[in-house]
Amino acid sequence: MALFNIEIVSDDAIGGGNRADVLCEMGLAYATGRGRPVDLVAAHKWLNIAAIRGSDRAADLRADLAATMSKSDLAAALRAAREWMTVH
Repeated sequence: MALFNIEIVSDDAIGGGNRADVLCEMGLAYATGRGRPVDLVAAHKWLNIAAIRGSDRAADLRADLAATMSKSDLAAALRAAREWMTVH
């Protein structure tokens, strides 16, 4: 399975399938350090976006992750998701 950074891949490259699932996988990759350094802010950002786009799994994972994060990190993750959503 190829790993890619969603920020540098065009919408067309993601192609068919459930895009929310791809975003959820990005969140999981950042949460677990799979193919990249662990970054809980980025993980929450991608899980949040995936949840907004309809992934129930991402919503559950996001809630679990949020419970372990500091308020400042959680605020940064929410800001990052909001910024990404306004552009995409």
